Order: sequence, then structure tokens, then C-alpha cells
Amino acid sequence: MKFLAITLIIHAPDPVTGVLKPTTERFREVIDNALLAEELGFDGFGVGERHERPFISSSPPVVLSHIAALTSRIRLFTAVTTLSLLDPVRAYEDYATLDHLSGGRLDLIIGKGNGTAQRELFHVTPDDQWDRNAESYELFRRLWREEKVTAAPRFRPALTEAEVWPRPLQQPVRVWHGSATSRESVDLAARYGDPLFSANVTHAIEPYAELIRHYRERWEHYGHDPALAAVGAGTAGLHTARTSQEAVAAYRPVFEGYLAFQKQLGAEPVFPTLEDFVERSSALIGSPQQIIEKVHRYHEQFGHTVLHLHADAGGLTDAQHRDSLELFQSDVAPVLRREIPDPPFAWAPVLGGPATVPAPASAPANH
Repeated sequence: MKFLAITLIIHAPDPVTGVLKPTTERFREVIDNALLAEELGFDGFGVGERHERPFISSSPPVVLSHIAALTSRIRLFTAVTTLSLLDPVRAYEDYATLDHLSGGRLDLIIGKGNGTAQRELFHVTPDDQWDRNAESYELFRRLWREEKVTAAPRFRPALTEAEVWPRPLQQPVRVWHGSATSRESVDLAARYGDPLFSANVTHAIEPYAELIRHYRERWEHYGHDPALAAVGAGTAGLHTARTSQEAVAAYRPVFEGYLAFQKQLGAEPVFPTLEDFVERSSALIGSPQQIIEKVHRYHEQFGHTVLHLHADAGGLTDAQHRDSLELFQSDVAPVLRREIPDPPFAWAPVLGGPATVPAPASAPANH
């Protein structure tokens, strides 16, 4: 099993202290967490993309390029690249450049994104967001693979023998499809034989498990080898301590702060108590053995081989957060690495592949 640390770069008051850090300090914290993730042996570090409050993750290529310059081993992920909002040509240029600057350490997780405000900012409607996401991805993947592209997309100007530079380092970049609640993203991933990354954060396990089952069904429907399907899954929180009592006691102020925030927004909490949150959500809060057992329970439903954890302290003190990550890496990760397989592909730059890869036979002709 592989492990990612991921941040959406939320810029909001600390749920426990109420202190709002300056923007510059918040970005510095993200960079420090990326360096810590590499130091502790995480396999990847991911940066989200959102274009509305309370997030300041509107430019993941810039943030990841800075991280690339300061690290040497860890793979860099987007979480997610909101292709429904972006011009795929411009997105290609940014990420092909980052691919070179990182030495081929880039993976993309794509998705349509969430949030009414950011959708309105880019004049995307609920009716066309999925079509935009699929069209942008299909054009993006062609740009990555083909030297010259001719296409007549619906949502951007046509391309005629277009050359887009720089040509990428990886052939091709690995693209995961972020999935939260919709079958559209699942089907797009399965159609193209791409890995799936389940958000697995907001609700209990069943809706996510159902989407992953659907992904595997569609994967076979499109003629792919079942052994090559790959799934990643998120977590709703993390705090590892020597005993469950210590973990729960330390996390309680964090949970109560988030609960109060949800109530301010008028949102009905999915998990009304910390005990319910620990038991039924994907949060990993407890002793190392408890966390190992919970990951295995989820693995029975998901068959996932990649797990993402929160890169941010999120209300814990910096010392608590570091101690938790260190304990996870020393007592949890080695066991899960032994007992759960890695994804069915090399965790390394994708080099030397074919320059052009045809679209699946089941995909529309202009894909």
C-alpha cells in the first residue's frame, strides 16, 4: 500500500483556537508539511484545487512547482485538478512544465470540482459541468500523447494541427479520476482504463463502496484486465496515539470545533458525536492497531491500494500532528505495506511509453 498526504489549503480560523493565520504563513505551512511528508517517508503529497472560500488552492501548479524544487523523491499529486473549469490546453501547458521541473514525479487526480461559487466564477452550469469535465479530459490526454492535435470541442475553440509546448517528460502522465458521489467520473475512469480515487470523506462507507463496485464492473465492461484496476481512498481525519483514549481525547476539541462550524453554516452533521465519527466515518483516530484494523475493514469493501491522509494539523498542535504522523509511519504504515498490495504499476516516472495511445474502442470516435 502507498500513502499520500493531501491538503486542500483551507484558509480558515483554527477550529480550536479561532486564530486565522496570514495567507503567507498558511502557504509556508503547506510547504513545511510537504517537506515533512518526504522526511517521514510518505509516497506522495497532494494539493487540491478550489476557487472559492475558504480555500486558497486556486493555483496547484505553482504550489507543486515550489514543492518540486525543495524535494527529490516524493511524488506530487493534484487533488483534484478541476478540468470542468479549465481550458485543457492551458492546463496541459502548466502540467507538462511541472512534469519536467519535478523530474517526472507528477500524478494528476482530475474531477469536475465542487462548489457553486467557483462554478459561477467560470460560467459553468450544473447542466454542462460533466460534459465539460469529460471533453476537457479527452482533449488533455490527446495533447499529452500526440505531437499535433486537430479537434472541434464544444467548450473551447477548435484546434487544427495544433502543437502545444513543452512536450511532456512522462509518456504519459498517470491520471486518476476523483470520485465522490457521481457515476459519471467512475465511468470516465473505467472507459479509459485509468485508476480511481474515492473521496471517502463526507459519508459512511456504503455510497463510496457502491461507486467502487460500479467502477470495477464498468472496467470489465470496457474490456480491461480486472487485475489492473487501481483504487485509492481518502480519510476524514487522522490522529494516531499510543492508546485509543489518548487519541480520542486529543481529537475531541478538533471535532467539536468542526461541529460548531457546521452548525454556524446551518448544516446537519453526518456524524453528530465524536464517537460516531470515529466508528462510522473513514477517520483514523486511535491506537496503531485500531487504525490498521480499520484500514483493513475498508480494504475489504474497496480493495484500495493507495490511502490519503490529511497533511494539515487541522486543529491539532504542530507537535501533536507531527507525533501522529511519525507514529503512523513507524507503527502503522509498515504493517499495511506488508499486508495490502501496492497498485499494479510502478511508483515511478512513466517513461518510454508510446507517443500516441488510441482511444478505447467503446469511446466515441472523436475522443
